[in-house]
Parts: sequence; structure tokens; C-alpha cells
Amino acid sequence: MKSRQEIRLSGSGGQGLILGGIILAEAAILDKKNAVQSQSYGPEARGGASKSEVIISSEEIDYPKVEKADVLLALTQVAYDKYINTLKDNGILIIDTSIKHTSNTSYKVVQVPILSTASDKIGKLMVANIVAVGLIQQLTDVVTKDCLEAAVLNRVPKGTEKLNKQALIEGYNLASRSFLEVVG
Repeated sequence: MKSRQEIRLSGSGGQGLILGGIILAEAAILDKKNAVQSQSYGPEARGGASKSEVIISSEEIDYPKVEKADVLLALTQVAYDKYINTLKDNGILIIDTSIKHTSNTSYKVVQVPILSTASDKIGKLMVANIVAVGLIQQLTDVVTKDCLEAAVLNRVPKGTEKLNKQALIEGYNLASRSFLEVVG
């Protein structure tokens, strides 16, 4: 892992992306790294634009905002359109299969069925955020699996631990499936 990773999780309110960012930051801290997490969402809350930013570093973090993301997760077309220009060259774009994107050779595109994995395979769309953080862990190794699982179990509502652990495992599995579209 590079000494500093800037990650932006984006989509719409209600998709749990702020919790996803908090979980990634907590996992980094459990991994004995420095982390900051910030968030913003539209006034509509559910359905409005939402983003969570996480910076993870082995060194001190002097500025808490993501300027150019190493990793951009976009779960909606609006989020993709709004944030695609904030992805670094050689970064990783992670998008749901529902998103239309233009090919670009300056970054890697990973297009996977995050939303349908959560809704169809697990049966709860609300765990798409956990599927996504599992996928990010596998693609970047920004935090260890053990610390990510501990952070997930610390943060999810009581009584949903088994469901969220299943979502995390499905996220790991998405990273190794043959239907990954990797461009660049």
C-alpha cells in the first residue's frame, strides 16, 4: 500500500456511504494507521447526493479533505458524473454495473454488481455499503481483513452482525469474480 490513500465513496443518501467511510477509517486506526473521515450529503438526506471521504496514511495527515482520489466509488450515475474528474491518474474507479461510463485509460475501471449483490444475493439493499468496503479492501489492501471485519462488527446495528459479515464476504468475492470489467 502507498503511504497515503485518498478514498471517496459517493452515491445517494440512504446508501450507507457515510457509515462505510467511518468503518474504513476505524479499520485503519485498528491497523495502527492514521485516518480522517469527512462527509457531506444533500439536504434531502435519503435520495440526495451523498459522499464520504477517507484518508488513510502511515504518516501524519495534514489536510483532512480528499483533493484527488486514489479510489472513487460511485453507486449512482449522478455521483459518477459529479466526481469522476476528481479521480487521480492511475487511480481506481469502482462503479456499479448500472452506471454508464466513458472509457478512459488514465485509471482502472472496476465495474461490478454491488447493488444487485446486496439486494438479490443477500436480500437487503441496505448492505451495499458493506459489500463496497469489502470490495475496496480486496482491490487496495488499504486495511487488513481482520481490522475491517472488526470495524464492521463494531459499527453495524446490533442484531445485523451476521447479515453484514455476509455482505463483507460477498464484497471480497466480487473482487475475484471473472465478470469484473477492468479497463486500463
